[in-house]
Amino acid sequence: MLVTLLMLFALETAMSKPHPDAGTALRALFDEHYAWEMREFPETAMSRGDYSNAHRLTDGSLAAIERRHGEMQRFQERLHAIDAAALGDAERLNYELFELKLKEAIEGHAFRTFLMAVAARWGPQQEYPQMHVRARFKDALDYENYLTRLELVPRDIDDTIEKLRRGVVEKRTPPKVTMKLVPDQFAKLAAGGLDALVEPFERLPESVSPVRRDELKRRFEGVSLPAVREALRRLGDYVTNEYIPACRESIAACEYPDGEAYYAYQLRTMTTTPLTAREIHEIGLREVARIRAEMMQVIRKTDFVRKFPGLGQAKGGSAETQQAAEDELFAAFLKYLRTEARFYCKTEDELLTTYRDICKRIDAELPKMFRVLPRLPYGVRKIPDFMAAHQTTAYYSQGDIRNAQPGYFYANTFALDQRPKYEMMALSLHEAVPGHHFQISLAQEMTDVPEFRKSEWFTAYGEGWALYAERLGIEMGLFEDPYDDFGRLLYEMWRACRLVVDPGMHALGWSRERAVQFMLDNTALSEVNINAEIDRYIAWPGQACAYKLGELKIRELRKRAEQALGPRFDVRAFHELLLSAGTLPLDVLERRVDAWLAAPPQSP
Repeated sequence: MLVTLLMLFALETAMSKPHPDAGTALRALFDEHYAWEMREFPETAMSRGDYSNAHRLTDGSLAAIERRHGEMQRFQERLHAIDAAALGDAERLNYELFELKLKEAIEGHAFRTFLMAVAARWGPQQEYPQMHVRARFKDALDYENYLTRLELVPRDIDDTIEKLRRGVVEKRTPPKVTMKLVPDQFAKLAAGGLDALVEPFERLPESVSPVRRDELKRRFEGVSLPAVREALRRLGDYVTNEYIPACRESIAACEYPDGEAYYAYQLRTMTTTPLTAREIHEIGLREVARIRAEMMQVIRKTDFVRKFPGLGQAKGGSAETQQAAEDELFAAFLKYLRTEARFYCKTEDELLTTYRDICKRIDAELPKMFRVLPRLPYGVRKIPDFMAAHQTTAYYSQGDIRNAQPGYFYANTFALDQRPKYEMMALSLHEAVPGHHFQISLAQEMTDVPEFRKSEWFTAYGEGWALYAERLGIEMGLFEDPYDDFGRLLYEMWRACRLVVDPGMHALGWSRERAVQFMLDNTALSEVNINAEIDRYIAWPGQACAYKLGELKIRELRKRAEQALGPRFDVRAFHELLLSAGTLPLDVLERRVDAWLAAPPQSP
């Protein structure tokens, strides 16, 4: 009997411990997949400091896309052959996240969105004019590889046109309204938008001999640049004259082939929740009402109400009269914000300098909220002129310390009368620190995790964190000016409105005009920005819903932690917990916070 009990105890102990063979197999699979990614996507590899395939471009042909899809399916089969139950907690999480990465890629392939290879916010017309930006130029070989990549552009353009043609046949095209400004992008390239490609030759290293310098420059001017210019001209002619006229008139994702399934997939992957379009829409309406009430409180703190004391004063006691007075005040205040000269920079240098000053103000406050700061620095740049008219107010471009590249906060200097100062603090918190630059750079610094975890991206977490970061400006004392605070609320309202208009247009029958009007009525965003944003939501279904849903979940988890820990709650420890595991699906993030709260308070 004793022998039997000992045998059973030994068996149970063995079953409860991680199985070394399963862990070894999983790590080997991760390594193999990462090597495959670096080989298949040379541009990604270079951004991480791997220049072993710097003489190549990603093969964007339909044949290569189908081949990679098959290889992803085989990676999935091999993953499922590993016994997840035999893994330890950390490796089981790696397994879960890798499984989700493969599953979403394989499922998404069925919707064939790769056929929509050109849009206002992506495509060769935006990628290739910036080919020099995130590349290494330390010796002659780097320059030779750069020239070779430029000379491969015509082949990629051929593949792009083939995909666009197939998309027309399969009726998988973007809505025509989102493409109306694309011809202008190609026109700007023809009028000098490719000039920046010469920039690396203005800083050739001393190690390159004068003779070799002349050879490289002649090859660039006589072969490489003309090849790119002619290829993009050819693509521009096709897109302008044939593709855009063939694009669909409808705007709803649900009118795309397999549209209902496609939009459900987009919502699921972007938000990492099972919420339906109707549920998201209703959450948005509730958030719009809540934020509107906070906006009214801030408006009454501004000098605007002293300038126009009669506005917002009800002339009766009924609820309808009170609401009418509030609506009058809100509309007048929005008009004031959109038209008052003091809220706008006069030159692009003033705008960029203001952003840089704001970022340095924020930097000084960060230790109050964070125990761990990223090593990678960041800078502020203007969005290139050739694409500025069709871009949103700003975006973040990640760097990588392995590639000696800082992160950059890109600000839009086009139409300065549409870029108000009261938005700048919230935008800097979101795009730079402690928003995207913080979260992405700290993820790159993680140790003891597979490489894919360092660059994985779940939109609800990444954008939710950046929106949450805007709110941290309150705790850092950065919103003392009520106009800046209104700008923060404006940005929160903007993201809440997205929950209303995105499912509204893609699943609930809203027109583009109705969505634009809803944004005009509820935000102080300029008409230029609103039109650009609405077209973005139409072209990228579901993505805009991730921001607010992610932020709401993070705020919910913080409130849970504050209530559970009481005076023991440490905001810096909480932020370290949120950021120390990279981007995560919201349900996984919630499990992580709950596990932390169940254990004695300590560093994550």
